[in-house]
Amino acid sequence: MIEMVIDARKKDLGGFEVGRVLPFARRRMVGPFIFLDQMGPAEFAPGADAVNVRPHPHIGLSTLTYLFEGEILHRDSLGYTQPIRPGEVNWMTAGRGIVHSERTDPVRIRTGGKLHGMQAWIALPDDKEEVEPSFAHHHGSDDLPAYEQGGLFARLVAGEAYGAKAAVETASPLFYVHWEMAEGVRTAPPPGRGAGGMSERALYVARGEVEIGDHTFSEGQMVVLEPHAEPTVKALRPSSVMVLGGEPVGERIIWWNFVSSSQARMDQAKADWAAGRMKLPHEDDLEFIPLPDEPSVKSAPEPAPQPKPEPTHPV
Repeated sequence: MIEMVIDARKKDLGGFEVGRVLPFARRRMVGPFIFLDQMGPAEFAPGADAVNVRPHPHIGLSTLTYLFEGEILHRDSLGYTQPIRPGEVNWMTAGRGIVHSERTDPVRIRTGGKLHGMQAWIALPDDKEEVEPSFAHHHGSDDLPAYEQGGLFARLVAGEAYGAKAAVETASPLFYVHWEMAEGVRTAPPPGRGAGGMSERALYVARGEVEIGDHTFSEGQMVVLEPHAEPTVKALRPSSVMVLGGEPVGERIIWWNFVSSSQARMDQAKADWAAGRMKLPHEDDLEFIPLPDEPSVKSAPEPAPQPKPEPTHPV
């Protein structure tokens, strides 16, 4: 039932730990998901600057930050300023180009607090890579179908699954689900290819421990499922699990914070950022992250070096 297991590569960002899951050397993407990180869990003392990511650019992707605890303040070059809070969705589509920053609100810096969440990048399909950039306003619980019974809480964060559809507008077939499982609870991911579901699926254990078949998986592990597998997932202790998948969009180049199917387009994005041709966010235009100087890496199933430089996102 299991195609591959990916262990998050941990990195200390000075006060909190980040686990990089995707891209992985032998598995660049799951469906259109080309980047996945876990941030925390962490707790910051009053006065500590939890997240402080200066303005940086994107092309060819959508971003989705989903929090279990804490808050991140988003600002972008379209003029939006939006706090991201637990259980909410703010969907940003870079398309032909957008610039944003991610900070801790000054009020939260003064009081301190917890921070724990996930960030995903979703590669856009070929015909939508160059769409106008956009930011989907806050989607709260009313826009995200949820189910709760017998120790299982499930929220559809984006896409379609279990006969439901989230209000977030996506560019290609996908699903992204948050499970909270009490000890002993059993459930199953959306169906795979053989049952009329998505071609690629995976589960990421953000907290706790689960059992699939005869195998046990714990916090920081992604389980990539075989296309036709229909497993049952059992929580061995209270667990938070992100379930994701979708249809592939084709090979992509990922370099720094850019995603594209074209090397020429990637080179143009680099030149645009280096020359200052991309607008900085309103109310956050006094600094930015300079363009690194590193080679690009294509998404591919065979082993390859990890892409460098690292994306600027904290998660």
